[in-house]
Amino acid sequence: KMYRVAVRRQFVAQHYLIGGDWGAENRPHSHVYMIELELVGSVLDRHNYLVDIVEIECQLDAAVAAYRDRLLNNLPEFENTNPSVELFSRLLAERLSAAIKAENIRRLAVRLWENDIAWASYELER
Repeated sequence: KMYRVAVRRQFVAQHYLIGGDWGAENRPHSHVYMIELELVGSVLDRHNYLVDIVEIECQLDAAVAAYRDRLLNNLPEFENTNPSVELFSRLLAERLSAAIKAENIRRLAVRLWENDIAWASYELER
């Protein structure tokens, strides 16, 4: 039996794809990303929270701020690689896992939409 809590944020970032012929995707363009961070665990804290939603919002806002209104290709973590939504979801999951210190979290998942119909996700066991 597991508890789940999730928080979403929306932000705009730009990228362009490399390593293939993807037409307009090879030129810089924007996406309105939606990130959903989901935390899973079987034990609540002394306040009956899995993790305080205010803490989740704080860490999610900090992670999003690092990418908001940026050209992803110019950031070190995307250097010489295709800034795919799959890679981006993994980088966000790793960053958020390191930032959220709650020891009762057994799994962390990031689902990242790059538009209304397409998303990728990455999950970490903790």
